[in-house]
Amino acid sequence: MAGPPDSTTSSTTDDPVGGAPGAAPADQAPPAHPPAGPAQRRSRRGPLAAAAAAAAVLLVGGYAAADAADAAPGVLTLAPAPVAPALPVAPGAAADPPRPTALPQLDPSAPPPDPAALAAAVAPLLAAPALRGSAGASVVDATTGRVLLDEGGTEPRTPASVAKLLTAAAALSVLGPDTTLPTRVVVGAEPGTVVLVGGGDQLLAAGAGDPGATTGRAGLADLADAAAAALRERGTGPVRVLLDDSLTGGSPQVGSGWGTGDVAAGYVAPLTSLAVDAGRTAPGRYAARTPDPALAAADRFADLLAERGASVGAPAARAGAASAPAPGDLLAEVRSAPVADVVAVALAESDNTVAESLARLVGAAAGRPAGFADSAQAVLAAVSAAGVDTTGVVLADGSGLSSGSSAPPAVFTGLLAAAASAGSPLAPLLPAVPVGGLTGTLAERFTEPGAASAAAGRVRAKTGSLTGVSSLVGTVVDDDGRLLAFAVLADGTGATDPARAALDDVVGAVAACGCRAAAG
Repeated sequence: MAGPPDSTTSSTTDDPVGGAPGAAPADQAPPAHPPAGPAQRRSRRGPLAAAAAAAAVLLVGGYAAADAADAAPGVLTLAPAPVAPALPVAPGAAADPPRPTALPQLDPSAPPPDPAALAAAVAPLLAAPALRGSAGASVVDATTGRVLLDEGGTEPRTPASVAKLLTAAAALSVLGPDTTLPTRVVVGAEPGTVVLVGGGDQLLAAGAGDPGATTGRAGLADLADAAAAALRERGTGPVRVLLDDSLTGGSPQVGSGWGTGDVAAGYVAPLTSLAVDAGRTAPGRYAARTPDPALAAADRFADLLAERGASVGAPAARAGAASAPAPGDLLAEVRSAPVADVVAVALAESDNTVAESLARLVGAAAGRPAGFADSAQAVLAAVSAAGVDTTGVVLADGSGLSSGSSAPPAVFTGLLAAAASAGSPLAPLLPAVPVGGLTGTLAERFTEPGAASAAAGRVRAKTGSLTGVSSLVGTVVDDDGRLLAFAVLADGTGATDPARAALDDVVGAVAACGCRAAAG
């Protein structure tokens, strides 16, 4: 696989584009001003999309009222409209398809497609020039697990960011969907110290938490409120804030396969046991990440304590062995959103930092050392223990960002079929991934007229891109109303945009097939 523009050894990012300097990340629409840097990579789409959409509706609604009353310029009016002659339609012209509004209802009696007919519809698209003969695909009936298409489906390929599906499945299985992640303040063993103990929450708020949010559910200001009150009650004198970062090895960790510009470009943060907004230094999807998210959060917490009247001495620092937390002496605690919601951020926004933290928590639960490779091995073991055949899978990390991972497409369709089974603990995977043409990293895909648009509104999928790699894994409702799981991985492609379009066409063909077996 070709390396990124600034390296010959590492991959590009969780879904960068095309490998050209200055290109926008591929998992979502490019920003108006893409971040500068030699390795352009993807991070996430903010979880406030629904709120933004609602605000836009209100804004448009207010303007429409003024427009209709002729108080503002515009096309709406209460006055009689002049009659204009109809314009001729150009030959071959077609209106843009309506933007999808929801996934369709499933028909439990819908017939599955005929494998031969499905292969006839899909195989030519897998040979698209943009994929350069490197694509493998698997399609299964999500209800029965029956294999409907196997075009190199058992051959391992570079998964890129769709590897996050394995990490998400492991987190749901091992941690549980309703588990919340604690951030605690405890009394330090060394007199005059309090210890901020990270529990894996990468989505802390720098101020007050928002109980209705996932990013920012737990807030450092709330933690400081409770801790300052506890210190006053104890009559504690000056304190120093120490940081227990042992969950992630005691210092910021950087993956060996990350590109040199990834942190500065805002695609990932060094992994620590806690972080505010995944380590971003400013608002915005592509804001640069701090080199030490946990210590930055500890500094912020110390400032908040001082604002609340606590006497805070020296700057925050990492706790040494002699300053370990005193057992059971808890001063304050805040908790993250449930793991199922955190998983949804990792998948819908393709957030590398959150995915790596989830993998680290899975590794810690298995007693593994705090490292990327060890966490990845724990993820793989957990997915296998959940009943998914992981034959042929090699994981280098939990996000798909590092080079060295490979997986057959059939592993992903097997995973999604398992998630679709009744009562599966993996069930939160299915609604956590974006909807084509509507949300997350698929908001701008499946929207143009053409073959791919058949899947708009009825495909849910995780995207993935590295230099020369494009992947798409998810579920789609076909024309007969049958839910199918698919995985298309191509790891020898040309430019990213044409490769992505080719994959979208494949999924559009699966959606439009309606290829039930002929009667008789």
